[in-house]
Parts: sequence; C-alpha cells; structure tokens
Amino acid sequence: MDRLDIERLGGFAGFGGSGSHLRSRGQMDGASLSAADQQAVDALFAGPPKTAPKTADGFRYRITRHAPGGSKTVEVSEEHVPDAIKCSVKDELI
Repeated sequence: MDRLDIERLGGFAGFGGSGSHLRSRGQMDGASLSAADQQAVDALFAGPPKTAPKTADGFRYRITRHAPGGSKTVEVSEEHVPDAIKCSVKDELI
C-alpha cells in the first residue's frame, strides 16, 4: 500500500475549517497497517460508505492515497476510519 495523508475535520469547534487555528493531520505508510486495516482502507477508496447526515460535532477524515498511478482522496465520517489511521493524526497550531 502507498503513502496516506490524513486530515481530521469538523468536531465540536469545527477544527480544520476556515478561520480555525488548529489543524489536525498525519501521514503514514499504508504498508505499516495491519491486513485488516489495509482492507478497510481499500474499501473506503472503492466506494466510501453511505453514512447518516453529518452532525455539527462529528469528525470527518479526508484521506489521500498517493500511488505511482496518481493520488485519490476520500472524505468519510470517523466511524469508518481504522483506529491506526486516527492515531496517526496530530493537532498543530497554525
């Protein structure tokens, strides 16, 4: 699996939106994921799951997979993101 760039958006204070002074993002090598997590990521890129309407305080994750053939980005609600990916995200003041 290829490199993944992860960005966490939303939440109680709308982190990651315009005007925010906090950015939550991470990066990881997809090969470091367990086989089950790699399958979960592949499923997200095959067709993001249908979810309930977004709540004002729910997190969303924007995941970009960089592969030799190009990059692809999906945005999904937090319940569909493997914990290993969530844990790669760190908050930073901007």
